[in-house]
Amino acid sequence: MAVHSIFIKAMVKFLLCLTLLFTGCSEKNAHDASVTGDVITLTYWPAPNPQEVQLADSIVRSWNRLHPNIQVKMQPIPVSQSTEEVLLAAIAGRTTPDVCSNIWPGALAEFTRLGGLIDLDRFADFDSAIISRTPADVVASLRDPNGHFYQMPWKTNPVMMFYNKRLFEVSGVTGVPRTYSEFYAAAKNVTRDTDGDGQTDVWMGERDIRPIWWQRWFDYYCFYIAASSGKTFFINGEPHLDQNASATVLEFFRTCYARDYFPHTFFQGGDPFLLERKATHFAGPYLIATLHSLAPSLRFGVVPIPVPDGHQGPVYTYGDYKNIAVFSTTKHPKEAWEFVKFLVQAKYDLMLLQIANQIPIRGDLLSNPIFAEYFKQNPLMIEFARQAVYTRSVDAAPDLKEIFDAISQEYEASAVYGKKSPMEATLAAQKRINVIVEWNK
Repeated sequence: MAVHSIFIKAMVKFLLCLTLLFTGCSEKNAHDASVTGDVITLTYWPAPNPQEVQLADSIVRSWNRLHPNIQVKMQPIPVSQSTEEVLLAAIAGRTTPDVCSNIWPGALAEFTRLGGLIDLDRFADFDSAIISRTPADVVASLRDPNGHFYQMPWKTNPVMMFYNKRLFEVSGVTGVPRTYSEFYAAAKNVTRDTDGDGQTDVWMGERDIRPIWWQRWFDYYCFYIAASSGKTFFINGEPHLDQNASATVLEFFRTCYARDYFPHTFFQGGDPFLLERKATHFAGPYLIATLHSLAPSLRFGVVPIPVPDGHQGPVYTYGDYKNIAVFSTTKHPKEAWEFVKFLVQAKYDLMLLQIANQIPIRGDLLSNPIFAEYFKQNPLMIEFARQAVYTRSVDAAPDLKEIFDAISQEYEASAVYGKKSPMEATLAAQKRINVIVEWNK
């Protein structure tokens, strides 16, 4: 029996070795189309909006012409409530594409926890590919707490302050406010009753006051990043809210609401910036095309987010990053990585600007000659190109939506309705963030 058992075990080991040998050969051949002559097919999911589908179609056509043995099939992300829900479902069902270019950093923790993505720094040329294109501090901000990189920085929509030049002029505002005090001074002149009915009808600004988590990207969060000189909510994977910066930002908005510079309402009859009922608006570069289309006579400019008095150094802001990732279901990681590098070439970054009006995450936008003609024809985009190197994303943290829900509720209580002091709201938000993080450990 012992001899028989030893023989069986030896045969099992032999067959296992043969299986591994043939599997390894098969995988090697699958990754080298020149060995077998087979055509490799990669699936690529871009965002479903028409501009990015048009861009993706052009890039994929170029790739497929140049790579007859590695063909890319482009399929827009299936439409649902959110891209993140679609990708999480696809990861769970192992139906993910090889490559996707609509990765929100805030969902990265969930994707990696489920083993959905491969680390891109496994490739020998990753460092040179990312550093040659992306500012070093932006690269550092996208490193996962475990030390790896699961996303290739691609595009950003820096949140900046749009302002109505006519409303400033008729109000006697001669300079664009850069600090909180300057903002208040301008707001005092701009906010007024224009028809004499006793009701304010033009405001300095306005925000959606509903406690919707993503709305805070365009008030509290972008101002927090600016006030803290580029900090987010986490350091090395652990929550670390800058209390002074948070309280300062809440005090700023609290003052704006208390003095009626911002209305305590949510406009439903159209965009008040388009209707010239507010003088400032916080948004990304995508707004430019909308304003030119819907309000061609509107005279406006763009500047960085206001900062606390005495602020030193560059002004940072939130940049709505969307990056590129390779999913762990891919059978061809090397080929997928080559396609990722193809997507971020300068000529396709130029197409991203031209077609989608979005900012590539590059350090050379204003020095590389390939972009010069575009910025000559689109001078307002120069402001966003300058701002792009001073942007921050959201942290790759579990339950980030719940964290922003907590922030939204404290923002509403303190800034909008004045029921809590700015520091009380900050400490309450910090406590709730800690609870959320501990719950997910």
